[in-house]
Amino acid sequence: MACITDKPLSLATSVDQVALEARAKSLTTRSIKTTSKRAALHLSIRCMDLTTLEGADTPGKVASLCQKATRPDPTNLDVPPVAAVCVYPEMVDYAVAATAGTGVKVASVAGAFPSGLSRLSIRLDDIADAVARGAHEIDIVLNRSAFLTGDYNLVMDEVAAAKEACGEAHLKVILETGELGGYDQIRRASMLSMHAGADFIKTSTGKIPKASTLPVVLCMAEAIRDHADATGEIIGLKAAGGIRTAKQAWHYLVVIGETLGTDWLTPDLFRLGASSLLNDVLQQLGKLDTGRYSGPDYVTVD
Repeated sequence: MACITDKPLSLATSVDQVALEARAKSLTTRSIKTTSKRAALHLSIRCMDLTTLEGADTPGKVASLCQKATRPDPTNLDVPPVAAVCVYPEMVDYAVAATAGTGVKVASVAGAFPSGLSRLSIRLDDIADAVARGAHEIDIVLNRSAFLTGDYNLVMDEVAAAKEACGEAHLKVILETGELGGYDQIRRASMLSMHAGADFIKTSTGKIPKASTLPVVLCMAEAIRDHADATGEIIGLKAAGGIRTAKQAWHYLVVIGETLGTDWLTPDLFRLGASSLLNDVLQQLGKLDTGRYSGPDYVTVD
C-alpha cells in the first residue's frame, strides 16, 4: 500500500465562500481574442474525455465513440484528437483495440462506480481487471460514506489501495462534489485524495444533477496549488458534468491558467469530461472557417 504518512497534510484551511465565488465570477469576464479562439478551441478538444457509461453500451457503440475521439472532424485533419475515452471495464478491450496507435488513452471507471460502496477487495479486483484489459487511467469514486462520517483514515487508506491496484495506470479520484456539502468539504476531500496518491482529482460522476461549477473547480485548483507548494507533487484536475458549450470550456481554461499556471493547460494535467461539449466546439471551429454556424447534421449525435 502507498505510504501516506511522510507528506505534510493540513485540513484546517477554511474556504472563504464569498471571495471564492466572486473570483470565479470575475474570471468569466475574461475575453478571448479572435486570433486566439482557434487555439483555445483546439486545446479544449485535446483536453476532453469522451465517455459512454450506460448499461446499453455495446462494442459497436464504443468503436463509434473511439472513431469520433481520434478524428473529431473527418473533414478537417487540423482538428486534434481528444485526450481519452472513458468506458466500463467490460468495454476496455474494445476501446483499446479501436484507439491503438492513435495516442488517445483509454480510461475506465472502476471500483463500484458510481457509489463506491462495495467491499474494498471487490473494488480493487475491478480496478486490477480494467488495468489488465489495457486501461491507461482508472476513475474511482471517493468513499463519501466514510468521508461524511469523518473517517478520513479509511478514505485515505482506500485511495492508497486503489493507487496500488492501478500499477502503472493513472488514478483519478472522483469527489462527487455535489454530495460533499460545501467548499470546506470539497477542499478537505481534495487534500485527502491527493495525500493518498491520486494523480487527478475530478469533480463529478455525471450521475447526479449537481455537476461541475466554476467555483467548485476553482476551490479544487487552489487545493492543488497549495498541495504542490507543500509537497512538490503535481496533481491534475478534471472538470466533469454540465459543460456543454465552448464558452463554458474557455471559462474553465481561464480558471486553471490563472490559478495553476499555463503548465497545467495540457491533457496530462487538465481534462474536460463532457461528451456533448465536443459538438459545440466543432461548430465554433466551423464558424471561424466559414463565418457561419453549420447545420445540425454537421456533427454526429452521441
